[in-house]
Amino acid sequence: MHALAMPLAELERGQGCRVRDAEGRWYLDFLAGIAVNSLGHAHPVFVEAVSTQAARLAHVSNYFATAPQLELAERLLRLAGAGSGRVLFGNSGTEANEAAFKLARLNGGEARPRILALENAFHGRTMGALALTGKPAMRTPFEPMPGGVEHIPATIEALEAAIDERVAALFVEPVQGEAGVVDLPAGYLARARELTEQHGALLIVDEIQTGAGRTGEWFGFQHAGIRPDAITVAKGMGGGFPIGALVAFGDAAELFTAGQHGTTYGGNPLATAVSNAVLGEIERAGLVEHAARTGIRLREIVAGLDSPLVTGTSGLGLLVGVGLAEPRAVELMHAALAEGLIVNAANPSTIRLAPPLIAGDAELEEFADRFGRALHRLASTRTDTV
Repeated sequence: MHALAMPLAELERGQGCRVRDAEGRWYLDFLAGIAVNSLGHAHPVFVEAVSTQAARLAHVSNYFATAPQLELAERLLRLAGAGSGRVLFGNSGTEANEAAFKLARLNGGEARPRILALENAFHGRTMGALALTGKPAMRTPFEPMPGGVEHIPATIEALEAAIDERVAALFVEPVQGEAGVVDLPAGYLARARELTEQHGALLIVDEIQTGAGRTGEWFGFQHAGIRPDAITVAKGMGGGFPIGALVAFGDAAELFTAGQHGTTYGGNPLATAVSNAVLGEIERAGLVEHAARTGIRLREIVAGLDSPLVTGTSGLGLLVGVGLAEPRAVELMHAALAEGLIVNAANPSTIRLAPPLIAGDAELEEFADRFGRALHRLASTRTDTV
């Protein structure tokens, strides 16, 4: 189906921070499957986990528990700094947000018909997650959406004006990656925590792109020193294996009762074993701290390129937005690809960088060289001839 854009290339294998296409050309991958391949490609830990668990037990349905599933639930709660809570596994980020949408509905029922989300937010493409997504162009072709969702500007003032006792939940991303790696205003999450507590609404933080160490903390909300009622995670937690989860804390963890939600494959032993291995390796190798340090260095490199087209950077850790003075991000993405570098045009004026967390000095130097050449290539090309 023509549901997505045409592929940029046919890739056939990967190794570390690099991928090779069907014609044998290697690329430096600074997108990592949109922040998914946290350990890069074909990491030995990932390969070993898939092989070992596949040979032992791959699927049992959700009538049964397994050791990898229980271990991963406990690991997520520990990494989130929670003393207790509950985890519901799914297969993707959008599934996690579907579950979170239903969790919000359970907070107050008909007495709380309103759910707040932010303009330009991206929470997924299934119907509930799409209703939360703050991009009208994505929603309009599929109207009517599930009701009750209101999109407000990402400002503290707008939140203060909108929230009341009829709000069931506020959904927010710590960094709006799909919107163009847009940072929240300073103090937003702390104020959101105060207001949601004051009005009895859930604070649900979408960590699908920002989780698993990408921002220099295990989860983006930890930069703000708060505790949300629930988070949704996916992408980097599987390192390339499809998995997602809704993680709820405190009273929010008790809202679902048996039989209200489920998924055949969610939390199966293969996916959870791989996720345990990936998160365990991130922890063992200190890749969360590495992401914080490398993210600073990556921003310095972009600034050091001294291109008139680049206006600055945004984001946290190794989720970096490169702002452009002109709406030429798609052209720059193609110019980078021609230089053997994979980046992403998050919006017309922003390039998104999300390299594997294992990216080191050699990869950063190579990025500087290739991205610099791509900028030069673009500067020498008129817009209307590209």
